[in-house]
Amino acid sequence: MNKAFVKEADGDDEEGEDGAPGLPPLPAGTRNYMTPEGYRRLRGELLELLDVERPKIVEVVSWAAKNGDRSENGDYLYGKKRLREIDRRIRFLTRRLDIAEVADPSAHHGGDQVFFGATVTYAGDKGEERTITIKGVDEADSLAGEVSWIAPIARALLKSRVGDEVTLATPAGVERIEVLAVRYPAPRSSGG
Repeated sequence: MNKAFVKEADGDDEEGEDGAPGLPPLPAGTRNYMTPEGYRRLRGELLELLDVERPKIVEVVSWAAKNGDRSENGDYLYGKKRLREIDRRIRFLTRRLDIAEVADPSAHHGGDQVFFGATVTYAGDKGEERTITIKGVDEADSLAGEVSWIAPIARALLKSRVGDEVTLATPAGVERIEVLAVRYPAPRSSGG
């Protein structure tokens, strides 16, 4: 069979509903909240892919295509695969940024109630303290102590205040946690 009519299938092309591997789709009926920093970071990634990375790969693929047999041309095959990955990420970022609702957590600076963007310190049943920051689905980084606003711990903490006790359903059972501190970033000065 002629290779021109064979659909390329790579095992790593599995995508989530939004076209991004490994990222969960937004729950139905929810909004795509994002901090201003998260929005800027994702928009910067999109522009980098569109203006720098994609043109560079297109140039490599174009050059490699001129070198003859494409079926054994590593530069061509890798370039086409990388181009598909870039295009998939561009589609994902474009969709998510289009529906993003930027919520500035500094609007709550000085408050003691937990809203989107809060950095919350809480104590669990055994007295262990943890600090998390509640961020958007696409920007939360668990290694940096950030959780998505749709995560169970964030949902339990939202709208609570310093001193409140809330319950959190975990696989090990229900845990009671106490809110110890709530912080928000200071508002940016309009001069900078």
